[in-house]
Amino acid sequence: MKKTIVPAVIAKSQDELERILDKIGDHACLIQLDVMDGKFVPNHSLHFDFQLPQKKFIYEAHLMVDSPDAWIGAFGKKVDTIIVHFESASFSRKTIRSIKTKGKKAALAVNPETEIENVFDYLDDLDQVLIMTVNPGFYGSPFLPEVKGKISRLRTMKPDLDIEVDGGIAPETIALVNEAGANLFVSGSYLVKSNNLQERINLLYKIIRDKEMPPETK
Repeated sequence: MKKTIVPAVIAKSQDELERILDKIGDHACLIQLDVMDGKFVPNHSLHFDFQLPQKKFIYEAHLMVDSPDAWIGAFGKKVDTIIVHFESASFSRKTIRSIKTKGKKAALAVNPETEIENVFDYLDDLDQVLIMTVNPGFYGSPFLPEVKGKISRLRTMKPDLDIEVDGGIAPETIALVNEAGANLFVSGSYLVKSNNLQERINLLYKIIRDKEMPPETK
């Protein structure tokens, strides 16, 4: 299963969005756009009619919003994958169907306090699951190691599913979630706020690849 480092973008204006995407440049192919409405989480990001450079990146939208269906109807066509929170006030199986009818990949996110077993009934309809490894809403929130068990249980339940982790992903944490079974690794402040984004991406890839190589080949 392919393992991918995914830079996360928090932006409050079109100019800020463009500056971050320019900084990422050719250093990544998959970008996570963090959409926040100030209600589901106490912060705002990409809560406007943003514009994206087409054919440059693959985009996934992580909807930290109370009304994902409204966002999907208005902006869902702009991205490739739509991630909605199990905890959103209006989430239902209809939400997943609305994503699929737009020809997009559907993903479900779960907060740290949510038991992963709550999403098992939806797995056959999902392309991926995102497990929050921090309390959502801000760059730089502390990593919560207790979520490792969720990742392992989900990987056992669905061996071929894309399992994404989001929050606090850096050199000291990525090995833990990699060993637990994640294959998509979202990193926000560690990458986006760095002065050498490519160097940091390379380091994260090296850590997860070294864990999989026999000692004699390193």
